[in-house]
Amino acid sequence: MADQDTLGYEQARDELVDVVRRLEAGGSTLEESLALWERGEQLAKVCRDWLEGARARLDAALAEESGGGEGPQAPEEE
Repeated sequence: MADQDTLGYEQARDELVDVVRRLEAGGSTLEESLALWERGEQLAKVCRDWLEGARARLDAALAEESGGGEGPQAPEEE
């Protein structure tokens, strides 16, 4: 498994999907299931961090586009 700090969003998401499939399939020992669950939690955090970073970049771009204010602003009515 790749290091959590070097995974891209798509890699983390794909690995998370695989972890969920393995957990749902059953047949793992309790120890294996716990290890899969822990890995799933790590991967979910990686995905969440990527999405939060993307949201921050979008908010910054929208703020810059609308005049540099704090966060996205509603369009002015004409």
